[in-house]
Amino acid sequence: MKSRAREQILSLREELARATRAYYADNAPFMTDREFDEKLALLAALEAQHPDLDDPDSPTRRVGGQPSDAFTSVPHDLPMLSIDNTYSEEDLRAWADRARNAAGGDARFVCDAKVDGIALSLRYEGGRLVRAVTRGDGSRGDDITPNARAIRAIPLALEGHAPDIFEIRGEVFLPTAEFERINAEREAADLEPFMNPRNACAGTLKQLDPKIVASRRLGFAAHGVGVLEPPGAFQTYSAVLAALPRFGVPIIGGWEACDTVEEVLGFIHAFEGRRASLPFMVDGVVVKVDSFAQQRAMGATAKAVRWAVAYKFPAERKTTTLLAVEPQVGKTGKITPRAVMEPVLIAGTTVRHASLHNYGLIAERDIRVGDRVIVEKAGEVIPQVLGPDPGWARPRNRPPIEPPAQCPVCGGPVEPEIEDGRETGRRCINPECPAQVRERLIWFAGRDQMDIEGLGEKTIDQIRAHGSIPLNAFADVFRLPRHREALLGLERMGEKKVANLLAGIEEAKGRGLARVLAGMGIRHVGDTTAKMLARRYRDLGALLAAGVRDLMPHTKLSAKEAERLGVEREPPGGQETGLGLDTAPAVHAYLHSAVARRTFEDLASAGVDLSSHDYREPSAAPATAGAFSGKTIVLTGALESFDRGALTELLESLGAKVTGSVSRKTSLVIAGSDAGSKLEKARDLGVEIWDEARLRRELPPEHRPAQGL
Repeated sequence: MKSRAREQILSLREELARATRAYYADNAPFMTDREFDEKLALLAALEAQHPDLDDPDSPTRRVGGQPSDAFTSVPHDLPMLSIDNTYSEEDLRAWADRARNAAGGDARFVCDAKVDGIALSLRYEGGRLVRAVTRGDGSRGDDITPNARAIRAIPLALEGHAPDIFEIRGEVFLPTAEFERINAEREAADLEPFMNPRNACAGTLKQLDPKIVASRRLGFAAHGVGVLEPPGAFQTYSAVLAALPRFGVPIIGGWEACDTVEEVLGFIHAFEGRRASLPFMVDGVVVKVDSFAQQRAMGATAKAVRWAVAYKFPAERKTTTLLAVEPQVGKTGKITPRAVMEPVLIAGTTVRHASLHNYGLIAERDIRVGDRVIVEKAGEVIPQVLGPDPGWARPRNRPPIEPPAQCPVCGGPVEPEIEDGRETGRRCINPECPAQVRERLIWFAGRDQMDIEGLGEKTIDQIRAHGSIPLNAFADVFRLPRHREALLGLERMGEKKVANLLAGIEEAKGRGLARVLAGMGIRHVGDTTAKMLARRYRDLGALLAAGVRDLMPHTKLSAKEAERLGVEREPPGGQETGLGLDTAPAVHAYLHSAVARRTFEDLASAGVDLSSHDYREPSAAPATAGAFSGKTIVLTGALESFDRGALTELLESLGAKVTGSVSRKTSLVIAGSDAGSKLEKARDLGVEIWDEARLRRELPPEHRPAQGL
């Protein structure tokens, strides 16, 4: 009996291992998902009956153990360096010439796909996976081994005779079909959908519970090596790519070794034509010098290797027909035109809608309903209408798109916003507009504001449509527990969902002043400014006691400006607020308005904490002198050396204000790779632009990240 169980367990393990390899490494599946899951369940049952036959590398152990509390930061034995990007054939030829010269006059190249995912290093010792580490800052990364073990595409043990120590580097990615499935599930659960597959993949790898990682069928593709023992196990990158599938490690097939730059360009052009048919996102081709000896001789900069370059494809553009333009009213009353188009497949997803930003832009680009228009995904993520297709002849007498004279929702008055003689926006000024109320509630409950899980757009609409549950003001959110029975009566609102919602509401009461201010949708007070105000004022009472001059502590006024406001010319100094001459008076006026007073009183009576969790004693405030003090900064592009959230916090602590859009008031743009429209606008406006190297130099030494990305 025992021997029969042992044979069955070993047979199932072997069969499931072969099925995993066939699916991920060989692209030749022989078992359906349902069959795999049934056999996996049978194996788990047999192992439970025979614990003495336990094996840490069993397919059932991919999701073993308890969720972790946090990830541990560990150093890379060899830095995980980044790769420079190029966007033109001319630049690629120049790189190839430099590579050949540095390699002694001749070099062979290898081309393979640049998968748009998250870099990961897998360390195998004796053929078994012992550690998985993210890129991090290049010198250190997070140890996510339990999560990596939950990804079926990553082998727990290598097949054949692998090097004693084999560090395999590659990309974890989310297939397009899985991305669409996950977003559909999130929307059904009233959760915010992921912006793109890469963001969803990053969010998955950061999960502390491997079971969540296992539920999303992440892929993995190897594209390089780190530490090797013995060090001469491979002489070339092409030899590694040829060997990896024999070890059961997935790679992106179709790579090619090229002797000339013309062959490299031929591969790029051929690959670009078929990338749309791939089941995952690819944003370019990586070209590497094949010889490891030549790679070592060429070396690297502090940021990137010299022996490889990524040729990035331009954003994909398609033409389609503009069917309609729908005005949408936001939480501040801003009316944004949205394009409704015939569906078109761009960069792996179907696009039906795109923002047209404002009616001034529509007039400038002369976009009209019925036009054939060019649509592009900026950064392969956000669809935008560039304008009419110049090769298309518009029928005569097609009327222009007129901006609404009244609010499309409440019929209230509308005010245009004019900048440099052109319309940049249009705003409904009725504060009781139902569309504004709805959008403000959605914003207030959102992840970066009060972060109330379960109170998404669909749930808010459902509650408001019910009629018997008041939900028209922020404080009403915190009174929802009084209506528990009514909530249970709503469609698809069972005991568990309502319990989770009410628990989320109770938890949100304690978020503190900064989150409340950011969630209220006060004009000129976003997340950054809200944090700055909360650092300066210990609670709401202190904020309301501040005069308009105190709200702009680093703004020196002219005599005329000071007289108009009735304040002192000289700035009082202290912790920065992010507000200045154009914004502080408006924010002060709102904070002392009857509407704001009533809102704050209602929130306090509902038990919401209005004290600051971010307050800093004046003595602890950073000095006002320095490269960043008083500057308005915009971050754009992919920053290799910095986590964007951490960098934002750092710059704010040094006295800067970090915003999301470039304007004439922007002091500085910090641009990483793949910077798009924000960088272009900064150049047009003459805004100062720094790269990461300049940012490193300007930061205080104690805040500079480790070198050797």
